[in-house]
Amino acid sequence: MSEVRRLEVLRAIVEDYVHSREPVGSKALVDRHSLGVSSATIRNDMAALEEDGLIVAPHTSAGRIPTDKGYRLFVDRISDVKPLSAPERRAIQQLLDGADDLDDVMERTVRLLSQLTNQVAVIQYPQLGAAKVRHIEFVLLAPRRVLVVLIADNGKVDQHVAMLPVDVAEDTLATLRTSFLAALSGKPLAGVPSRLKSSAVPAEPAHAQIVEELSVTLAQLAAATSEERILMAGTANLARSTVDFPLSIGPILEALEEQVILLQLLSEMHQDAHGMSVSIGRENPYGSLAETSVVATGYGPGATAKVGILGPTRMDYPTTMAAVRAVARYLSRILAGQP
Repeated sequence: MSEVRRLEVLRAIVEDYVHSREPVGSKALVDRHSLGVSSATIRNDMAALEEDGLIVAPHTSAGRIPTDKGYRLFVDRISDVKPLSAPERRAIQQLLDGADDLDDVMERTVRLLSQLTNQVAVIQYPQLGAAKVRHIEFVLLAPRRVLVVLIADNGKVDQHVAMLPVDVAEDTLATLRTSFLAALSGKPLAGVPSRLKSSAVPAEPAHAQIVEELSVTLAQLAAATSEERILMAGTANLARSTVDFPLSIGPILEALEEQVILLQLLSEMHQDAHGMSVSIGRENPYGSLAETSVVATGYGPGATAKVGILGPTRMDYPTTMAAVRAVARYLSRILAGQP
């Protein structure tokens, strides 16, 4: 059997099954695809594909559907990820360009990717180990209540209200802000807590309690900003694909809630030569995700954080990969401050 034709038959089976959700027979392949051979030849090709574990016959049908191994071969043979259409690219640019801060960018990204793919979109926040303090702001809300704002150089903004043990005046707060900025501006977020513990911010004895409370709040903000976080959107899309999960959708939803599983999976996924990571069915090391596929790619500084989608193994891989890659590229440009 021709190796090239066998791959063409597999490609046709994957594409038809993804589109129709129905097992694919040899006659349908001959009718719908220009394979240049008879139904009998296609049946022989399908028998060989089945023997290789690339397709399988569901017990209720004479047709065939791809296995995880078949999807893997199909994905590995996608030589070029087709670009998105011009309207899709404009929609991505317009939506992401309108974001105000990092949180807004992340939320818009997962919503957009979920809409483009009709799958569950997931994004890791950028790895913040290398992020640095860009700015600190203290806003006096009441004599003993101060809004503490910490801004990182990757656009992440966190804030918290500090309750002071004594009253503080506006001019004193402005002076203290200058001192904190001198000690922390440009310093890595990860080192802020230890730096504040070492009395890096000079203070008059009368202001020692205020400095201590502001230091505790800033340290908490820096630690929270450094935590690994993910956002998701489109979980409802899974409910519309229950036919793709013959066992139960429950374990998948539980795994999505257990965010540590997704964080580990995204961190462990290896990128191919095109920068894409695709984990199919039982390739996922977590049993609850054995009926799903994850398509992801890195973005941002060093491309260490990932953005991607989770859906049934019966998905349109080329279109999904194109959407994930396009969104990641726009996201990287925005975080780098490029137009």
